[in-house]
Amino acid sequence: MPLRIGISARLLHDPPVGLGLPQKRLQFLESSMAHWIMAHRAMPLMVPFLDESSHLAANRVPVGELAHLLDGLVLQGGIDICPETYGDTLKDPAWTGDAIRDRYELDLLNAFIEAGKPVLGVCRGAQLINVYFGGTLVQDIPSMWRGAIIHQDTQRYDRLMHEVRFEPGSTLARCYGDTPQDLHRVTSIHHQCVDRLGEGLVVEAVCPSDGIIEAIRHRDFAFVLGLQWHPEFHLSPDEETQGLLDSGPMMQAFLDAAHDRASRHRTVKRDWVRS
Repeated sequence: MPLRIGISARLLHDPPVGLGLPQKRLQFLESSMAHWIMAHRAMPLMVPFLDESSHLAANRVPVGELAHLLDGLVLQGGIDICPETYGDTLKDPAWTGDAIRDRYELDLLNAFIEAGKPVLGVCRGAQLINVYFGGTLVQDIPSMWRGAIIHQDTQRYDRLMHEVRFEPGSTLARCYGDTPQDLHRVTSIHHQCVDRLGEGLVVEAVCPSDGIIEAIRHRDFAFVLGLQWHPEFHLSPDEETQGLLDSGPMMQAFLDAAHDRASRHRTVKRDWVRS
């Protein structure tokens, strides 16, 4: 049976009228993320959001049971995290974010961590991991990080790229067989980033041009990794994406952790039944 990987839903609270679903919240999975997982013979399954204020919430499957049914969790990218979620004050209305999605994904993240299942956060997902462990975010890199290079360009979107360096001894460095001098080219689609690092988190990668944290990992869990770039966008076989970091090894490391966790669970269950 292929591994079953849960993916948090992106939320669209006010869809355009032209979609034919006015006044209906939409939940969706960006296709590149699904393709990245499926390319490694695993099954992506979006975990739907159910509004906590809905009368239907009383009968929903507990999120802890969902975590036990699935083998791992991927947190998608998307809209900003609400500053109030990490105890900050909003500095610009444009950075309000989505507090509803924050609560939904933090519940998911908590359930998978408590279940000992691997978690991979991408862009917003990496920032959410930092917030979950008590960290904070820089609300806007251009106006708040002196000397920062451009990390977001709405015109170029996923064609804006820069280099990252993996920290010596990091999980990513081991995955790629890095030396301290190695640099890797990645996509850059974010105007926020990690500020104060959350408890138990260590830095996995930085942007050597300005020191912005580009990847984080929790030191006490088997696999809780956050990537600020979008490895799922490195899959397009065109000239512009040539030279980008191969996204395969990090997905395989995540799936290997999921497989190891599932194998241990089956062994424990078998031993319990025999006893």
